[in-house]
Amino acid sequence: MTSRDALQARLEQGIAVLGLSLPPEAVPRLLDYQALLQRWNAAYNLTAVRDADEMITRHLLDSLAILPYVQGRTLADLGTGPGLPGIVLAIAAPGRQILLVDSNGKKVRFLREAIRSLKLEGVRAEQSRVEDVEGQFDCVTARAFASLADMLGWGGHLLAPDGIWLAMKGKRPDDELPGIPPGFALRSTHELTVPGLPAERHLLVLGRTG
Repeated sequence: MTSRDALQARLEQGIAVLGLSLPPEAVPRLLDYQALLQRWNAAYNLTAVRDADEMITRHLLDSLAILPYVQGRTLADLGTGPGLPGIVLAIAAPGRQILLVDSNGKKVRFLREAIRSLKLEGVRAEQSRVEDVEGQFDCVTARAFASLADMLGWGGHLLAPDGIWLAMKGKRPDDELPGIPPGFALRSTHELTVPGLPAERHLLVLGRTG
């Protein structure tokens, strides 16, 4: 098993490559989150990624890569799974009100334990289908949990009038763009480079029209 010191070095190196400046307590708390996820994952199968090094790259750094694009005081993370990117963003940039949404009871139980044990203020988890969630948010994140058409069809009502929707994808989903529902438009596309991850990553920024 990789030591915590080695994981910390890997995480800090990745954060430096991403050009991010995080609060001093962020790295230890991110490692606490990774350790908690790894413990729960052994029993509850919350993620297919089981190796600690891979968790640093595929979960923590992959989530941190979108941090420069996050804005506003409220955020909803849809289909968050074990808290990706929502918990990572809450640790890296505290101060927002964050709602973590997932329909899977095991994952939501983990989220609530993570919120409690990591003392994440302003963060709450809701077990629900996306279409049943209420409220409006300055920023909505979704990490490859559905097509753009389905994401916005189910959760578009959650986006505030001037809010931004951050859709995390692997390959650039050009085939999904014609399916963006009326009332929404693609604002920009960003190719992300995640340290240690050779796979393609793209971030699509969407917003309301009119």
